[in-house]
Amino acid sequence: MSTHEAPSTVSTHYWHWLEDGRIQCDVCPRACKLKEGQRGLCFVRAREGNEVVLTSYGRSSGFCVDPIEKKPLNHYLPGSPILSFGTAGCNLACKFCQNWDMSKAREMDRLMDQASPQALARAAEQLGCRSVAYTYNDPVIFMEYAIDTARACHERGIHSVAVTAGYISEAPRRELFRYMDAANIDLKAFTERFYWRICGAHLKDTLETLVYVKHETDTWLELTTLLIPGENDSDEELDEMTRWVVAELGPDVPMHFTAFHPDWKMMDHPATPPATLTRARQIAMANGVRYAYTGNVHDEAGGSTYCHHCGTRLIGRDWYEITDWRLTADGRCPSCGTTCAGVFEPRPGHWGARRMPVHLGTTA
Repeated sequence: MSTHEAPSTVSTHYWHWLEDGRIQCDVCPRACKLKEGQRGLCFVRAREGNEVVLTSYGRSSGFCVDPIEKKPLNHYLPGSPILSFGTAGCNLACKFCQNWDMSKAREMDRLMDQASPQALARAAEQLGCRSVAYTYNDPVIFMEYAIDTARACHERGIHSVAVTAGYISEAPRRELFRYMDAANIDLKAFTERFYWRICGAHLKDTLETLVYVKHETDTWLELTTLLIPGENDSDEELDEMTRWVVAELGPDVPMHFTAFHPDWKMMDHPATPPATLTRARQIAMANGVRYAYTGNVHDEAGGSTYCHHCGTRLIGRDWYEITDWRLTADGRCPSCGTTCAGVFEPRPGHWGARRMPVHLGTTA
């Protein structure tokens, strides 16, 4: 419960004093150093008095029930509905941001919907959602709200999903992912040049998060790379990236290659040709990635799941609709018996491609 004047402002604990009187925020590698009244680059973490506070607790840019495949997660409870929400702000500065109206927001009055963690958990249960997604902007910057919501959800058997860039420091990383059942993490490129020039971040920090989540947690992990023509879509970079994924994370981590469309500060770049996504998928699979997908384009072959051993189509997908389901009840290929990596139930959900905005109001 907040003890601050504004109910959406709560104390945090990942920060420390500097010798010059400023306070350093320690949530992410950006390490913003704040004087009284200053906000970090993320906008929602600020210095208030003698501490760093979160100013967006319990306030959202909106709530929506989505298909879980839209996160995208193809190997985690396929076909199930997921209650999605985000806040304002972001700790990266991606010039190509596809959700810039929320993640780049600098006005708290954009956060019109309010809901406590308990209200979110109740709403997810009432709406028939198997999971809640912290998405649209990055849950790293509102981790206190996300963690409290995950706790409330777990009490009701609701799963928690982080959709994140993984730009987070070591101690908060351990705490956040302790409560996440699944995550889709953006691997935005595989060069430091791209990360620094286009995102204002560093590649190594994201790679550290990927290795940690895969090997030190029980969180189900999938990756997404938005391919931007001329920036991160060369054969050489895709080859290096996918070889690293197989070597460091293993062949069973699904990779999603998605199409860019001109937005935010990159209106001068063309949309990604579908052929680029197909080529990326082929490179990944040639390098040993067992489950590679295309996204943001209509591509049934690129969106479907196949047995990596015999090639049988296990899950057919048309956009977010499941058109075919051949997994056995214990998640195996019916043709050869090979296990398909993921978290599956005997039958898929039937949510389909619906997107249903919901209004939770000022629910306590």
